Amino acid sequence: MNAAVESFVAGFPAFLIYTGAAGALLIAGCVLYIALTPQKELELLRAGNSSAGLALAGVIIGLAIPMASCLASSVSLTDLLIWGVVSLLIQILAFRFVDLLLRDLPRRIENDEAGAAILLIAVKLASALLISAALWDPNLSRLS
Repeated sequence: MNAAVESFVAGFPAFLIYTGAAGALLIAGCVLYIALTPQKELELLRAGNSSAGLALAGVIIGLAIPMASCLASSVSLTDLLIWGVVSLLIQILAFRFVDLLLRDLPRRIENDEAGAAILLIAVKLASALLISAALWDPNLSRLS
């Protein structure tokens, strides 16, 4: 059999398991975020509130970036799950930081204030990039 096909056959089950686990963590993080935030993003979005759509898009991307980093740098499924949960929790805390900074972020998003949503996106993406870089840091000694 061709080496490429053998490699695919050997690696495809692990690919499905790791990608499925990362996807499940991403979905769980999004559901947790939506459940914990006072504004109802999906209802607001359906009603035409573009700030809610911006904020939710920022959340999804902000959660996906460190999850992708976890997926790329994990040494085992357990490693992926542990660091995935940690990175998702840190990202959810980033919303609280912006809420404290702006005072009443949920109301601002409900009022369709794009500036508040854009700041939330910036904080989410910045924290996602920092988390992702930390996950790749060899000094974390993830193998010990």
